[in-house]
Amino acid sequence: MDNLFNIQVRFNGGNPHLFKVQVDVTLKDLKDQLNKINQGLNPGDTKRVEDVQYARPGLLQSDEIMMADDDCVRSMFSVYRQHRMFPRIEMEARLLRSHEDILKSLILPQDYV
Repeated sequence: MDNLFNIQVRFNGGNPHLFKVQVDVTLKDLKDQLNKINQGLNPGDTKRVEDVQYARPGLLQSDEIMMADDDCVRSMFSVYRQHRMFPRIEMEARLLRSHEDILKSLILPQDYV
């Protein structure tokens, strides 16, 4: 299947998890896929993917690239398609709670009107 690619993702620096993600997607679509993976691993987790970075393969080392826009996503998949000797993309995803979730969890003082 050409529209799926192996990734190894770490959420907030935790243990790596190997999954397949769809290629030819926007940054938002990629974050949505990673959110579903995280919620599958951690049912009930309300945190969402805020930032994503990946390790671009180099001859001697990997460069960490922050995903800033849709062009970064297309570039990442393009680089890995050209270098098939790398079996998967290594990603780091930073999870944060949404503003709405934080506000819902606040305990207001009893005399708050």
